[in-house]
Amino acid sequence: MSSTKYDVIVVGSGPGGYVAAIRASQLGLKTAVVEAAELGGICLNWGCIPTKALIKSAQVFEYINHAEDYGIKVKDAEVDFNAMIKRSRDVAGGMSKGIQFLLKKNKIDQLLGWGKVQPGKKVDVEDKDGKKTTYAADHIIIATGGRARELPALKIDNEKIIGYRKAMTLETKPTKMVVVGSGAIGVEFAYVYNSIGVEVTIVEFLDRIVPNEDEEVSKALEKIYKKAGVKIMTGTEVTAVDTKGKGCKVTVKDKKGAESTIECDVVLSAVGVVSNIENIGLEDVGILVEKGKIKTDEFYKTNMPGYYAIGDVVAGPALAHVASAEGIICVEKIAGHHPEALDYNNIPGCTYCIPEISSVGYTEAQAKEAGYELKVGKFPFSASGKASAAGAKDGFVKLIFDAKYGELLGAHMIGANVTEMIAEIVAVRKLETTGMDLIKTVHPHPTMSEAVMEAAAAAYGEVIHL
Repeated sequence: MSSTKYDVIVVGSGPGGYVAAIRASQLGLKTAVVEAAELGGICLNWGCIPTKALIKSAQVFEYINHAEDYGIKVKDAEVDFNAMIKRSRDVAGGMSKGIQFLLKKNKIDQLLGWGKVQPGKKVDVEDKDGKKTTYAADHIIIATGGRARELPALKIDNEKIIGYRKAMTLETKPTKMVVVGSGAIGVEFAYVYNSIGVEVTIVEFLDRIVPNEDEEVSKALEKIYKKAGVKIMTGTEVTAVDTKGKGCKVTVKDKKGAESTIECDVVLSAVGVVSNIENIGLEDVGILVEKGKIKTDEFYKTNMPGYYAIGDVVAGPALAHVASAEGIICVEKIAGHHPEALDYNNIPGCTYCIPEISSVGYTEAQAKEAGYELKVGKFPFSASGKASAAGAKDGFVKLIFDAKYGELLGAHMIGANVTEMIAEIVAVRKLETTGMDLIKTVHPHPTMSEAVMEAAAAAYGEVIHL
């Protein structure tokens, strides 16, 4: 038993865990973080950050291939695949070291090893040599994150059937790839590999790609991807993958029951994430789990006093910024503050394919289903001066208002840099700003963000540039 007693121990150092730990330390609580792998968790090491580095490399290659569109001639550009992968890993490594610096700066102890919560507000930490040490704290926060979901017909072997980790560390560039699932992970990797010359096929079980987005966004992305050469099969499921030969033979079946076979070098399974809740002591402590998630209240208390859970292990969107917000709320409540509960209907979602996608709040279909009378405004980037100058005219901004009170119910964007623009909408909705207020908010010209003001004006019949 360690002699050190903490106020807070956080199990997991991803964007939920390390943020919770830093906020706890800022509030004067003696804090430790348990981590079995790299500091920063999946987000910094195998998710958000390295994928964006790969996307940037692919985008630069695309720019070079279309340089003549901008009045520039470039000859014989080619992808150095291994260098592209190395850059991504270097970016991730640098960010992980940054987390180590932040933890030291905030005087947070790093307990390296596999963490397992125990009764009596204790955590066992087993290091790589099998040595086990027990630590105690008044408050224990579980932030162990998630991992790639596996389907019965898609058992990941990390050779021919791969998950997102292997997709960003492949040794050689494949010729043909099948991407199963068209959420954020699927369409982002589809963009990267298609851009560098891989023949990509997306297989989506539901009727449209990026199915959580507004239907108009889904249609726009599908059109753009098909134009770029990505093959898309919606309403289709993978029933089997034969990996016995040199490559893969993927058997798919559509909604009518018709089967076909796709040949490829590698299959990327991108069908979502599952929570890491096994072998972390939940049963020993008696912590309740419901539908694969740890059950908590609005301030992330579990059913057992002194134990909390945040991030991908609890219900809600499996997003880095959600985990961070939950971590801050959780420790502020522990410290005796009075934080607001998180508004899960005002969480921005971002997909970093090209063109980017961002959204918040209700889709048009959801708003209608909720019984609202709507005013909907849409402004295409084809009418934007900045978009034309940048050569990025694909996409639009779509805003959905409650016709009765002017409340901004939802926003849906597809286009260049829209992941940077969505925060304005999140703030507007937080402040309960009306559509007319947004129209009268002067936006700088020329910017992509003008499309927000113009979309609001379109909803109220006041649009200028359409």
